[in-house]
Parts: sequence; structure tokens; C-alpha cells
Amino acid sequence: MKRQLAALTLGMLLLSPAAGAAELTLDGTLLHVGKTPLYNDTTYVPLRAVTQALRPDAQVDWTDGQAVITADGLTLTARPGQNYLTCNGLKVNLCSGVRLEDDRTLVPIRPLAAALGASTDWEAATGAVRLSTGISGDLYWLSRIISAESQGEPLAGKIAVGNVVLNRVKSADFPNSIYGVIFDDRWGGQFEPVRNGTIYHDPTEESVLAARLCLAGANTAGNSFYFLAPALTSNHWTMNNRSYVTTIGAHWFYE
Repeated sequence: MKRQLAALTLGMLLLSPAAGAAELTLDGTLLHVGKTPLYNDTTYVPLRAVTQALRPDAQVDWTDGQAVITADGLTLTARPGQNYLTCNGLKVNLCSGVRLEDDRTLVPIRPLAAALGASTDWEAATGAVRLSTGISGDLYWLSRIISAESQGEPLAGKIAVGNVVLNRVKSADFPNSIYGVIFDDRWGGQFEPVRNGTIYHDPTEESVLAARLCLAGANTAGNSFYFLAPALTSNHWTMNNRSYVTTIGAHWFYE
């Protein structure tokens, strides 16, 4: 009888979230990854366990004092003590940095999930974290405008285009949604891909990654509201009337 009770207790522990853990699900299925502590109101998760759940094809190693994830189209590093992840050579800033606890590398769930191909949502009442791998809503349109505007640009340039869209969403001078910003028809339309129809083309894989990282907080364009490729346009109004921020690939970005 005691053995049966012990086995039942062990089974309940394995099927229940660990103490101090927020409930974590992937496409509706409960994940068991151990403790998921909060730092600065940000849910942290063990890098290896979540990576194995989201990208079973990924290799996770510990090399030169840092965790290294490698998979098709992705190289991600996380060094304890640093305040950023490196995704395909690009730094993604973190609010509380990378942590090492009980021999586990802990990172914020949102940027890690984004790099691994998932979107993140929270239930405010319970603190539950919902991960989903589908493309819909904001990600659907943001990935398409990034792809149409910057398909030949590096990842940093793709993220910068996404930053422009998100900066506009936050500004009172533009529509307050990603869809609204992209399809804003003032002055003949804001984005060429909307006018020529390429906005409806399927996005590249890296453009989807860039969109996910943008939504997770990655920023390479600062407070830019505009961008252009001077070599490809004769309309230089932005260059003459806005403040220059940076150049990434063929695009120049302006506030």
C-alpha cells in the first residue's frame, strides 16, 4: 500500500508544475520544464528544457562558459551574467540578463520563444504563459512587410524595418495597430509593397524570425519612423526633413 501511495505521489509531482513555476503550455499542451521564476516581472525559463520542447531538432551545448543552441537557420548563445542573447550574430537585450541557477541557464521566455519560432501570450489573472507556433495576427502582417521591404537585407536590417512599423504603432501620429500602419493610405500609401501587391507574398523564414524578435523587443533602428534606400528612389523628402539615425544594408533610417 505504501509503495502504491509513493508511486501515486511521484506521478502527481511529475504531472504538476514545479513549485514556484508558472503554468507553461505549447499549442495547448502543458509543458513540464521545472521552475520558472519571475525577475522584474519577467518569466524566466530553463533554456535547455524549453529549447528541446520548441525545437527538438536543435543541439544545445555548453561551450566556453555559455549555452549554445544550433539548429537549421539558427545559432543562439546565452552567457550567464550578460544582459543579452545573441541570435544569428545579433544582440537581443534582456531586462534582467542571463542567469545560472542550480546548473541551469535561465533566460526570459519571450525572446527565447521568439528565436525558436513561437509567439508568447500571458494570462494576467493566473500568470500562465501560452506559447503558440502558428502565424497569425500581428506576426502575420509584420513578417510580410519585413519580407517585402527587406528580403535581401541582413537580419539586423529586417528587424529595423519591423522597428519602424512598431514605432509608428506607438506614436499618436500614426494608426495604432500593425495592420493600420502597414495599410495607412495617406499620401498615396506609406509602403511600396502595399501598392505593388508584394505585401501578400509569403514571407521568408528569416523575415518571420525578425518579426518574432521585434515583437519580443529586439531593436536595431532606435526610434526611427522612416526608412529609404537612397540608391533606389528619387524621393528624398525623408533625408531632407527628418533626423538621421543609422544605416543598415541598403536602408537609411530616420526619426
